[in-house]
Amino acid sequence: MLEELHATYNRREMVHPDPLEFLYGYEDVRDREIVALMASFLAYGRVAQILKSVGRVLEQMPAPAIFLERSSPDTIRSAFAEFRHRFTSGEALASLLIGAKRVIHHYGSLSASFKAGLSDTHDTVLPALAVFVRELAKGTGPSKIFPLPSPADGSACKRPNLFLRWMVRRDAVDPGGWDHVPASKLIVPLDTHMLRMSRALRLTRRKQADIRTAEEVTVAFRQFAPEDPVRYDFALTRLGIRHDTDLGAFLGRCLASEGT
Repeated sequence: MLEELHATYNRREMVHPDPLEFLYGYEDVRDREIVALMASFLAYGRVAQILKSVGRVLEQMPAPAIFLERSSPDTIRSAFAEFRHRFTSGEALASLLIGAKRVIHHYGSLSASFKAGLSDTHDTVLPALAVFVRELAKGTGPSKIFPLPSPADGSACKRPNLFLRWMVRRDAVDPGGWDHVPASKLIVPLDTHMLRMSRALRLTRRKQADIRTAEEVTVAFRQFAPEDPVRYDFALTRLGIRHDTDLGAFLGRCLASEGT
């Protein structure tokens, strides 16, 4: 059932509407990783509003790597002073971008920063992600606002794990670019929609969308795709976004096949 769903929906023409589509316009990985970080950060709420908000940000920085390199922290704060995406203020967005600027200056790229925290002994990306978020949070200004969650705090880290899926996997949908991170170590971007689906598919019995549940669901998916446990994430999310899908029918077929 999962492979059938993957074959049907894991195609470029099925991406819209999704903030992922903004990444396709950036061939340079240094630009793409900045866009991915920002777009995943804003990936909550109604998809139409997400697309509008990401578009507004990119209007201010059409060449993201150059924009961050040449802009001072005060310039970045000024550029997004009037920005608002639901609960995300312009100050919060500026904090993320200022953190990215500092990390790029120190490591050369976001990719290099993440790589510095990744070890071959790690079973998943979570230890490296905790280090990466901590590095981004450094030096973001006197307000100390840094709204990106960390697995160290118990958060499911849906948006950071979505960012990693976009940058690590390379197929018809995910553009990749971070070739040093094994896809086998990725964690499913868990939100309430994926939690409900995972519970319905009996991949977990847990009721809280936290990092423990995200790990448990990932372990379950790893039984189907050991080298790529988030292989089905995009296709499954289409069931909650597109109007030509039937989530109930899909779940019914899966559970019916389980009993045969």
